[in-house]
Amino acid sequence: MATDAFGRRIDYLRISVTDRCNLRCVYCMPPDGVPWKTHENMLSFEEIERFAAIAAGEGISKIRLTGGEPLVRLGVVDHVRRLRETTSIEAIALTTNATLLPKYAAELADAGLRRINISLDTLDPEVYARVTRGGKLADVLAGIDVAFEAGMHPVKLNVVVVRSLAQDLIGFAGMTFDRPLHVRFIEYMPVGEVGEHSCTGAEADGWTIEDHVPSDEILTRLAAEGAAAGLGELAPVPRDDAPGGWGPARYYRFPGAQGTLGVISPLSHHFCGECNRLRLTADGKLRTCLFSDEEIDVLDVLRGGSDEDVRAVIIGALAAKPESHNQRLGTLRRMSQIGG
Repeated sequence: MATDAFGRRIDYLRISVTDRCNLRCVYCMPPDGVPWKTHENMLSFEEIERFAAIAAGEGISKIRLTGGEPLVRLGVVDHVRRLRETTSIEAIALTTNATLLPKYAAELADAGLRRINISLDTLDPEVYARVTRGGKLADVLAGIDVAFEAGMHPVKLNVVVVRSLAQDLIGFAGMTFDRPLHVRFIEYMPVGEVGEHSCTGAEADGWTIEDHVPSDEILTRLAAEGAAAGLGELAPVPRDDAPGGWGPARYYRFPGAQGTLGVISPLSHHFCGECNRLRLTADGKLRTCLFSDEEIDVLDVLRGGSDEDVRAVIIGALAAKPESHNQRLGTLRRMSQIGG
C-alpha cells in the first residue's frame, strides 16, 4: 500500500495519453488550441504501460485514462487491453467527451474497459456548440447511448457548473430516471493562468472565478427545482448504495430514479485530506496535485533509467505530495496539457 507523508493512501493514477482534442472547450483551450508536443516528447504507450506496471507494484490499483481527448490517439483500445495484462489492474476507467464513443465503445468494452466518465456541461445544442467551439450535442448523446449498449458500468456524466451558462440542472436530473446514469455536478475550478478565462458573452473565451457555484448552492437549487417539477424530495444516497467511485463525490437521488446525482466540491469543501491520486501527463511529468505547478520528470527516467529508478521517482512523488492545494487558483499549464 502506497502512502504519502500525511498518511493518505495513494492508490489512484490518472494518465493523460494525449494533449490533443477534437474540441476546443473555452475553459480548456484557446480558440486555436495549444502548441502540440512533438512525438518524441510524448510518452509512448509502451512507456506508459511500463510506468503503470511499476506503479501497480507500489500500490496503485486504479487507473484512469484522460487527455486532451484520449480517443483521438490511435491505438488507445489496444493500450487499454495491454494495461490490464501488464499491470493486472482491472479497475481501468476512461474520461471522454464521448463524441468518438460510437466508433470505439464496443471495442473498448471488448478490451475490458467498463468504467467511463463523460464530460457534458449543457443540454442546449447552441450553448454546447459555443462552449466547445463547434461540437455537436447529438454526438455526445449518441455516445452516452452506446456506452450503455456496450455494457459499460458505471456510466457517469461530469457537469461543470458555471453561473453564466444558466444550465438546466433539472434537465440533467431527468436523465437519471430512464437508466442508471450517474450525473455529477462539479464546481468550476480555474485551471490555467487566472485572468485568461475572461468574459462570458457570445464571444466568450472562457469563464472567471465569479462563475464558480458552490456545491451547497447546487444542491439547494436541485432540491427546490426538483420539488417544483414534481420529482419529489432529493435525498442522500447511503455510501453502500452509491455508484462505486474513486473520488470525493457525495451522491443524492430523487424517488424512483435509476441513477444518482452527485456533487464534487474542490473549492467550497475541499477534499485534500482524502486525496488519493497522482497524475501523469502525456509528456511524461508526474504531478502530485492538480493545482501545483511542481512536476517530476518521468520521461527521461523511463528512457534512460532502470525500473528501480522509476520506482524511486514514484516514492519521491509520494513524499513530495502537498497536504493541501491551499485554495490556489490557476496553474501554468491548461487542463488539456495536465490531463482532465
